[in-house]
Amino acid sequence: MLSDELSWRFVLAVVIVYGINQGTSIGLYRVSVQYYMKDVQKLQPSEAQFYSGIIQIPWIIKPIWGLMTDIVPIFRLRRRPYFIFAGLVGSIAMLVPAFTPNLPLVWAILSFMTASAGVAIADVTIDACVTENSISHPSLAGDLQSLCGVSSSIGQLLGFGMSGVLVHRIGPQGVFGVLSIPAGLVILVGMMLQEPRVHSYSHKRVSQKFLDAIKTMVTALKTPDVWRPCLYMYLSLALGVSIHEGMFYWYTDAKSGPSFSQEVIGSIFSVGAVGSLLGVLLYQNVFRNHPFHSVLFWTQLLYGASSLLDLVLVLRLNLKFGLPDYIFVVMDELVSKMIGRLKWMPLLVISSKLCPSGIEGTFFALLMSIDHVGMLTSSWAGSILLHALNVTRTQFDNLWVSILIRSLARILPIGLLFLVPKNDPNSSILPSELLTSKKGDDVFESGSSELISLVDNGI
Repeated sequence: MLSDELSWRFVLAVVIVYGINQGTSIGLYRVSVQYYMKDVQKLQPSEAQFYSGIIQIPWIIKPIWGLMTDIVPIFRLRRRPYFIFAGLVGSIAMLVPAFTPNLPLVWAILSFMTASAGVAIADVTIDACVTENSISHPSLAGDLQSLCGVSSSIGQLLGFGMSGVLVHRIGPQGVFGVLSIPAGLVILVGMMLQEPRVHSYSHKRVSQKFLDAIKTMVTALKTPDVWRPCLYMYLSLALGVSIHEGMFYWYTDAKSGPSFSQEVIGSIFSVGAVGSLLGVLLYQNVFRNHPFHSVLFWTQLLYGASSLLDLVLVLRLNLKFGLPDYIFVVMDELVSKMIGRLKWMPLLVISSKLCPSGIEGTFFALLMSIDHVGMLTSSWAGSILLHALNVTRTQFDNLWVSILIRSLARILPIGLLFLVPKNDPNSSILPSELLTSKKGDDVFESGSSELISLVDNGI
């Protein structure tokens, strides 16, 4: 068992960070923040959409967190202090909106951004711990990945399942107080983990390693085999045009929408988490050996087509066919999240193959940052679209137009597939000189284990 080989402390740390601080918190956080923005801050859908993108900015600068925990030890420790810092930051950040009535919007957004930074720092630190153990115990690498993935998936299901009930019982601000508990558990991780102290630390040597890593990353990004798929990944995500806040406001509207309760909203998102997990399993067991081009073509096409299900719902066509709103929305959420994850998985695999030797983890985090910029662009594009079409808290006449535009935009990346490498999925993408470059010291060895955590932070 993993606990026998790697100690129960490490296994518990993985469960706390991936399962509780990321998985459960994601479910609780998403629903509570949406209701907080709508009912407490009284924002319009376009405004809530805009700010939801800003809150995720700390994930865009994730490579910085990775470099810091890899090359800047605190009190001669490289991991434990960052866990404690992340936990403190996350706990305090969630307690501010929980216990501050009439909190100005700017301070609320800053609190949510700070909490997001706490999760991101804990995430990149546990990534490094998982990779170190995968390298020292290669026979357990698969078990470690499974532990990370299962912990996060179960955590999300629990989080979304409880979110609606908790928001209904104690309100969104009460849930923020509850969210300080998972962040507090991260402090426990920093206190209980065991790690050797760094015996020698040279600022000059670290600076040189940092510069070498930057040079390698710049060289890689100038290579067509790297920048072309990076451009595709960014554009495919940016053209996703997210209007989820507009749909959320419509879901809860008593006049134009189905007027779903908090409990129903939470259960819908729980089904979406199941759909995402099914998408991962489907890709791993059926599509992982298929060419990237064919998988991305069909998933992108289905991604755009499945988003038209929202059009059927908003136009109330489902009622004409005798399908209740809740049943239709659950089916929609399951299918759309499953297809979205199927579309996302090949991009993750491509990203893992674009990392130069010696800085795999840092470069993978950089690629994921590019993807998060694409998601931010998608969120802000949706905000502009909702505002331009005058979709407000009570006015949804043009919501169907935004759905139609979004669906068409999601098909456009098919025309950009020429940017995707035509290699066999099991072959290398990088040029040989980048594959055979000299390995750096372990300060940059955060590996590709970030794949699991980023799967659950994706679409």
